[in-house]
Amino acid sequence: MPSSIPTIADLMADCTRSAVHLEMRDHYGVAAEADEFREWLRTGRVDTDPNSPDWAPWVDLVSSAVARGVVVRRARIVSEPVTDYIRYEHASTVVNVHAGEQVRWLPRRDASDIPLPGNDFWLFDDHLIRWGFFSGNGALIGHEISKDPAAAKLCAEAFDAVWARAIPHDQYQIH
Repeated sequence: MPSSIPTIADLMADCTRSAVHLEMRDHYGVAAEADEFREWLRTGRVDTDPNSPDWAPWVDLVSSAVARGVVVRRARIVSEPVTDYIRYEHASTVVNVHAGEQVRWLPRRDASDIPLPGNDFWLFDDHLIRWGFFSGNGALIGHEISKDPAAAKLCAEAFDAVWARAIPHDQYQIH
């Protein structure tokens, strides 16, 4: 990934109002969490300690943004029955919520008539997009920044439509 792409931490630090993240894949093969995912598959145990070395930087980042008045929301569109990866993700989402994120889940069948972008994204302050690109097996292959107004409008409208239909994390039952 080119070093010219700002990190989520950089973008969150510059954010003043809102940071929204839409995830649309049923599996992510992110190398940094591969060992923990395998451990969860084997034992059912997942790191939910907000002070752990893996979580503390994210918790600090989000809680600092929320303290500044930034609303941080994450929505996940998922197929049901859910994959093992989504079960793993659901089990650890308690830390995202602890940090100050609002998280909702939308069963894919309820998203059929929502115009959606082709890739996952973060949208900061309704105008700056950080696209996330993944391979077919879920490996992260890169990011791209866009300030295209039409793309930002699509992302904002898609996220809002998903959010309106999605189920809050504490109410979503894994199927």
